[in-house]
Amino acid sequence: MIDIYKMLSTEFNLKPVQIENTVKLIDEGNTIPFIARYRKEQTGSLDDVVIRDIYERLTYLRNLETRKEEVIRLIEEQGKLTEELKKEILTADILQRVEDLYRPYRKKRATRATKAKEKGLEPLAEIILAQNITEGNLEELAEPYINEEKGVKDVKEAYAGACDIIAEIVSDNADYRKHIRDVYSKDAVLLSEAADEEEQTVYEMYYNFQEPVNKIANHRILAINRGEKEKKLKVKLSTPDEKVLDYLQSKEIKNESAITTDYYIAAIQDGYKRLIAPSIEREIRNMLTERAEEEAIKVFGKNTKNLLMAPPVKDTRILAIDPSFRTGCKLAVLDGTGKFIDQGVMYPNEPRNEVEKSQKLMAELIEKFDIDVITIGNGTASRETEQVVADMLSKYTFPKKVTYTIVSEAGASVYSASKLAQEEYPDLDVTIRGAISIGRRLQDPLAELVKIDPKSIGVGQYQHDVNQTKLGQELDGVVEDCVNNVGVDLNTASPALLQYVSGITKTIARNLVKYREENGKFVNRTQLMKVRMLGEKAFEQCAGFLRISDGENPLDKTAVHPESYEIAENLLKRLGYTLQDVETGNLRDINARILEIPVKGKKASSKNIRLKSFEALSQIKFKEDKKSQKEKIQERIKVLAEELEVGVPTLTDIIEELKKPGRDPRDEMPKVVFRSDVINFEDLEVGMKVTGTVRNVVDFGAFVDIGVKQDGLVHLSEMSNKYIKDPMEVVQVGDTVNVTIISIDKERQRIGLSMKAKR
Repeated sequence: MIDIYKMLSTEFNLKPVQIENTVKLIDEGNTIPFIARYRKEQTGSLDDVVIRDIYERLTYLRNLETRKEEVIRLIEEQGKLTEELKKEILTADILQRVEDLYRPYRKKRATRATKAKEKGLEPLAEIILAQNITEGNLEELAEPYINEEKGVKDVKEAYAGACDIIAEIVSDNADYRKHIRDVYSKDAVLLSEAADEEEQTVYEMYYNFQEPVNKIANHRILAINRGEKEKKLKVKLSTPDEKVLDYLQSKEIKNESAITTDYYIAAIQDGYKRLIAPSIEREIRNMLTERAEEEAIKVFGKNTKNLLMAPPVKDTRILAIDPSFRTGCKLAVLDGTGKFIDQGVMYPNEPRNEVEKSQKLMAELIEKFDIDVITIGNGTASRETEQVVADMLSKYTFPKKVTYTIVSEAGASVYSASKLAQEEYPDLDVTIRGAISIGRRLQDPLAELVKIDPKSIGVGQYQHDVNQTKLGQELDGVVEDCVNNVGVDLNTASPALLQYVSGITKTIARNLVKYREENGKFVNRTQLMKVRMLGEKAFEQCAGFLRISDGENPLDKTAVHPESYEIAENLLKRLGYTLQDVETGNLRDINARILEIPVKGKKASSKNIRLKSFEALSQIKFKEDKKSQKEKIQERIKVLAEELEVGVPTLTDIIEELKKPGRDPRDEMPKVVFRSDVINFEDLEVGMKVTGTVRNVVDFGAFVDIGVKQDGLVHLSEMSNKYIKDPMEVVQVGDTVNVTIISIDKERQRIGLSMKAKR
């Protein structure tokens, strides 16, 4: 049996105590955000990403151990379990090895080998396997096994059946399968060709394609899989068959002078070509797909996280536009809190082309509601509508500057037709709900996007082709981490947002809102215990992530957990502050006060003892001066931690929260780019330098919105002057980047961009 703790410690390069404590916390029912934020002393300050990876790996290893026990039981019930086999199963470190070892004992459907055994041909197979008959007649050897009643009419059928038995024995050998799998992984080549060479499709680059399986890029695997699924491509593996057959024969053939050698070799070849090769090819294809899907899911998760963590544009009055052609552009006016105020429809695009009338309507709404920003969805008719908006902003004069920005509308239609949207706006048309969603995504992306199925957000690659269960799990984890990293306003959050808070289920989220509606705003965190179904464990998990901005206790608007309030208050008292100072944000000089904390003296070294006293003091002062302020603060925090009997990580977090109570970590993310003019595709020229926003990051590069209808592609090779393997080393969704146009394909509306410093 494998040591799970030891394996996890080695794989993650962590101390055994970190793994043991983390696993214990998980097993006790603590959520990953809670463990990452409030149990840093136990985990060694592991972040939520690492803890989630540990949890996934822990689940796999525990399932592996469960499967081992099951396989051992099934083989033992057959009376075929040996100590050697049991040891091999128990020491297996991957599920595939366990299944390979179990293969010979698994109950099979009727096969050629099982039918041959029913015909009584197993003894003949054993004679061939023994390889000890060097003289005699092959026909005489097989005659005892000819039995027309059982379906063995002649010598040929007898040997054919015996070879079927041997072929299955060779195929079921776990060591052979492992070796062949390794050979395929190293030497096999993936081939694809057109199903119809005359047909033009998006898969033309794969019409005559080949690449070693150990080198092929993940996005190519997913593209080829999709092409095969759509029956546009034929795909297979080119495998090193001769190399494999030589290996199998070297392992099986021990006496070439045996008269049955030719049958034995034929059985080996049949076992490989008919049973092993197709099976291992499927496994390799599945392995490639799983690898590619895992990477795609991780990329999608990272992109989604960056999108969710985009900084909110607070206290901004919005005119939101859901663009369209025939049915018109839907308008929604939102106040600075996201409250819906007014609506409208305009028809600036084909077929009606009411440009002037549409511009006048927008100008009237801007003046009437003191609009700050116009948001335009990036879907159908987006760029045409953008042109109309930009012209309007240049034509009309407003009391203050009004700008616009393009907002991703991915999933807006899914939300607008959802039960949640119906509950929020029962009297509004579906299309107006979509416009409201587009506007609110600028004001608070996280609060709005959690209302949408993460798979519909649209910032990945091939997200509809990958394992949907795994994708859902990954994205739920990403949303959960983002929500808990930012924190949630207990008095304004929707049930859709609350359900992602650590420890809160959908039912508890609804109960929280119901309690708020019946009893008014929460004034302190202890009131949470009065919410139906929210018990002590749920309170422990969620309390620190729920904020009350104007409550009775100023600590309620921070990420300080109620379990640490006494520590926080003692810290404030030690540094000469009060809770009122937290309320007023009057802790800007907290670092200076921490630096006043005396550090315990250290024993002088034998060398210093020999120095005169003033020389020793001078050296100590010199070393103290050389320390950075950060080091000095950390040194004194350790002293404070001892005084207050609290861990250094927890105390450090408390101090950071007290410095900026109620801070929003999203404020540190790249800001939204606002525009007042527009660039047409026809205006673009190779060599032009423009500024854009990263809309999506994939394996092979990043798509950048530079203000025209089609996003440009910065290929991986054009991201940096130095070699990079992963685009996310350079950019993330939401980043503002300076790019140079390096190619323009007007026919296919494609734009090539470069981020290299010099071209």
